[in-house]
Amino acid sequence: VQTLVESGGGLVQAGDSLRLSCAASGSTFSRYTMGWFRQAPDKEREFVAAISWLRNMTRYADSVKGRFTISRDNAKNTVYLQMNSPKPEDTAIYFCASSTRDRPAIAWMYDAWGQGTQVTVAS
Repeated sequence: VQTLVESGGGLVQAGDSLRLSCAASGSTFSRYTMGWFRQAPDKEREFVAAISWLRNMTRYADSVKGRFTISRDNAKNTVYLQMNSPKPEDTAIYFCASSTRDRPAIAWMYDAWGQGTQVTVAS
């Protein structure tokens, strides 16, 4: 994976839905784990979700489990994050990233990053 570009962020009301997309360049997208992280002001970047390249196995942070869904479309070189029932505490810049490891939850294990997309959840 060479470059990652996120889209779909914006202002959403608590309880509504939002879908983030991340388009990747490179012919080997289907062989990478893809992950989503987020960073709120004055906080460290934290893991949100990851999906493997093999059998689309997923992993979620406890804070989003049951509300967010990560998926991928290898034909479109795109990974998605469906955010259902977002909460104000989900407000952050959301980043997608790629890794050769199996769904790591640690940022340094990811090799390429997008520029991020802002998500603001209003109460």
